[in-house]
Formats: sequence, structure tokens, C-alpha cells
Amino acid sequence: MQPLIQAVADRHDLMVVMPMLMLTLFACGILMIDLLLPAEDKRWNALTAGLGLVFAGVSLFRVQQEYSALGARSVQAFSGTVLMNGVPIFFCWLFLVSAGITILMSLRYLEIEREDHGEYYALILFSVVGMMCMAAGTDIILLFIGLELMAISTYILVGFLRNDRRSNEAALKYLLLGAFSSGIFAYGLSLLYGLTATTNLFIMRDRLAAVAAHGTNPVLMLGLITTFAGLFFKIAAVPFHQWAPDAYEGAPTAITGFMSTASKAAAWALLLRIVLYGLGPLVDLWKPIVIFVAVATLTGGNLAAISQSNLKRLLAYSSIAHVGYMLLGLVAWNEIGIKGILIYLLVYTFMNLGAFAVIVSLRRREIIGDEIDDINGLWFKQPVEAMLMMVFLLSLAGIPPLAGFYGKYFIFWSLIESGHYVLASLAVFYVAVSLYYYLRIINAMFMRTALDVEPVKPAWGLQVALLVTGIGTIGIGLFPEMFIRAATWSLGIRQVVTEALLR
Repeated sequence: MQPLIQAVADRHDLMVVMPMLMLTLFACGILMIDLLLPAEDKRWNALTAGLGLVFAGVSLFRVQQEYSALGARSVQAFSGTVLMNGVPIFFCWLFLVSAGITILMSLRYLEIEREDHGEYYALILFSVVGMMCMAAGTDIILLFIGLELMAISTYILVGFLRNDRRSNEAALKYLLLGAFSSGIFAYGLSLLYGLTATTNLFIMRDRLAAVAAHGTNPVLMLGLITTFAGLFFKIAAVPFHQWAPDAYEGAPTAITGFMSTASKAAAWALLLRIVLYGLGPLVDLWKPIVIFVAVATLTGGNLAAISQSNLKRLLAYSSIAHVGYMLLGLVAWNEIGIKGILIYLLVYTFMNLGAFAVIVSLRRREIIGDEIDDINGLWFKQPVEAMLMMVFLLSLAGIPPLAGFYGKYFIFWSLIESGHYVLASLAVFYVAVSLYYYLRIINAMFMRTALDVEPVKPAWGLQVALLVTGIGTIGIGLFPEMFIRAATWSLGIRQVVTEALLR
């Protein structure tokens, strides 16, 4: 009887981690198949990677069905080390969609750069495996392994353009600062482990609450500060943001979009995992730190973006500012705030990947296409791309009825609900500031003369990526109910968002 029970348990464990196993198998398959493909058939690597995402999606759907069948109770595996409930499932779908759009954006781009290698797609899949570990783990060892798997894959992808000095420099800076931040993060986790003698977040939460109940503990405060410092680096919050502009500018443009969406969402999944499951009882200790960093991030990101002339650096600082808005949702510390973070990450994935897809469309043999001057007069030679870029930028600014409005709406609502009126007012002010630098790009597209009048038709993969991101940005804005319910379901919240909110 015991072997039968063990076999059933093992089968259940494999079912829970099957999305990660599928991605790993297809990534290894790409590395082997790539050796057999001639140079003109390298696109088969992208197809293989896409199939890997499809198989992983089917496996994830099975996990989601299991979760729903249990009545919104968590699906556990490997003695509770992996816990799949609504939030990890939500994030895993986000990772798969972001990776799929990135692969579509990369097809023609890699050919132009003459770097169409199978390792590129394998590294994307490996990084998604790490992201899923970060979203689903409840043990700090698994969380750290997932973080490093994602980070190492991303370091290599940032420097994938081997003949490009900007790419090499960006990868080196990212590697050095990333290794430093990982060390700080590991040190903070080791202090928390020393205080609690456990690596399980749930047990750690109860024991940390007992430690805090006996008064201020210097080791506990040092552990919290260093842990949050490592997490703030991963989400590119001020003052731990220095790596983001250089890494975004030097990385292949498709990877810049992937970093700004999937990697950032994974860092947020890790942050929410640790805060909600491990550090929740200590909210009074870490909330002042988050408030300070949120205000500094909003201020630094928005003000730095104003003076940028490079599109990728401007969007990097814009991305930093968006982190500030999401941190305000954490400051609110209520269901609306957490739901607002999830919705914000969802809409941000579509509108930011769409903006970078337009930048990819500007890349030609002689033109890099990532300066604001390169987008001058885009309306007169590529009107569809110009209109989509305007939609993505206005959505990033939070203009209704586009998708970005709902991310900011829930954040502001959570702040008002929790009584943080000053922070809500400050956030609204910085929305007005962000409009200035987004309108600079729109002005360049519609009001300036193009330096290069030759129209360029994007490759089919890029056209599909633009179509998906455009539909996502406009569709979520016009029909938000389904997506708000998805975020509500992921949190296990029973009440449905009222009709008044959707109007």
C-alpha cells in the first residue's frame, strides 16, 4: 500500500511542476537541434521554442484545473516546497505570454544582427523556468535557485550581440551589479534563517512574529533591510536602479522588452511571495522602508526620463517610475492594492512589449533605430506602427480608456481606501509629469520630418507581436471585466468588482 501511495504522490508532484519540465526539455532540445540545422534554417529554433511554450501552457492549464477543483485551495508538491495557487498561476501565464511575444519579435531582429543562434531561444525558456520557480516556491532555497537561473540566463541574453560593444558593456555592468545584489539578498535570507532555523516561508513567518513580539531586534532589522535591498534591485527601484538604463540600452531590443516585463514580473512575484507569506506580520517594520523607496522611485524615474534622447533609456526610466506606482500598492497593504499590482503587471506586459516591438521595427542594417530622432516622422512612412506606438505610450501614461488606466486606478483606489491621501496626490502629480516625456515621442512621430523616408514593412513575426500587444492594450481598456476577474480569482477574493468600477 505504501509504494502505491508514494507513486500517486510522485505523479501529483510531477503534474504540478510539469510546465517547468516541459520548458526545460524543449530548451535542451533546441540546443541539440541547433547543431544539426544549417544557417538558413535557424528559424526552426524559434518554432521549437514556441512549441515548448504551448506544451507548458497546456500543462499549466491542467494545474489550474486541479486548483479550481480543490475549491481555490493550494496545489502543493514536494512536501510543500512548491505551492501553486491563484497568484503563481497568474504569474506563470504572464511569463509564457511575454516569452511568446518576445520570440515573435526576435525572428527578423536576430537575422538583421546576424546572431540567429539556438542558444538565444533556449536561454529564454530557461529564464522562464527560473521565473516559475520564483513564483511558485515556498522555500527560500528554491526561490534563490529560481532567481539565479533567471538572472544568469538574462545576463547572457543582454550580452548576446557579441560584436556590439554596447551589448558587451551592458552585460558586464548587469552581471557585476546583479551578483552584488544577489549576495546582499542571500545575506538577508541567511539572517532570517538564523533567527528562525527554517527555510520554509510559512514557518519563518510565525517564528519571525514571535521574535518581533519581544521588542526591536537588530539582527531582524538588518535581515529585513538587506533582504529588501536585494529585492529592490531586482525590480529596479531607486536607489538600486543604476543597472536598468545601461542594460536596457545595450541589450537586444527584444530582450529589453522581455526584461522590462517578464523579468520584472518575476521579481514582483518573488517580492510578493516573501512579503505575503514570510514577512506579513512585520509590516510595521518594513512599510516605512517601502514608502521611502516608492516616493524616491517615482521621483527619480520620472525626472530622469524627461532628459533622455534614447528611446530605450527613456522607457527604462519610465519602467522605474512604474515600479514606484506598484510599490504604492504594497504600501496600501490591502486586497485592492495587491490586486492592483497584478493588474498593473498584466497591462504593463502588453503595452511595454508593444512599445519595444515598434522600436524593433525601426532596426535596419544601417540604422539602430533606438534614438528619438530615429522615430521622427514615423507617421508618414509607417502609419500603423505610429498609431500603435501612440496607443502604447498613452496607455503607459494611464489615459482612459486604454489598459494602463486600470492599473493606476486600482493603485490610487487602494491608497485612498487605506488613508494614504498624500501618496495618492503625489502619484497623480507624477502621472502629469510622465505625460510630458511620452508626448515628446508622439510629437516626434507626427510633427517632425523623417530622417529616413524609406518605408519598412515589419516581418510577419513582428506584425503578429504588434497585433497581439495592440489588441491586449486596447481590449483590456475597453473590456476590463474579464481581466479584473482573473486578478480577483488569482487572489481567491470572493466578491466581484462592481459595475460602477467598470463604467
